[in-house]
Amino acid sequence: MIVTCVHVNVKPEKVEDFIKAVRANHAGTSGEPGNIRFDVLQQADDPCRFMVYEVFESEEAVRLHKETHHYLKWRDTVQEWMAEPRRGIRYTVLEPSDRSLW
Repeated sequence: MIVTCVHVNVKPEKVEDFIKAVRANHAGTSGEPGNIRFDVLQQADDPCRFMVYEVFESEEAVRLHKETHHYLKWRDTVQEWMAEPRRGIRYTVLEPSDRSLW
């Protein structure tokens, strides 16, 4: 299982545009084979900051995701709206250790 948290800082004037674009990416990604979770979170005390919690079954599923039309459109659309480059951080799942819960 591949877990990545993507941290995004959006320019204040582009927050609503970003939300619309990330919702479209979420809709496409959630239906992909190999996608387990794709949560989009907005920071409570700073509405310009977002985190995308991505869980895929395999490296192959991640690679295929990055080739989809909805991902490429999102990536290209939001690039100029970011106050700084987005950061994707990979994590290792410790719990739940029972893979049947994934």
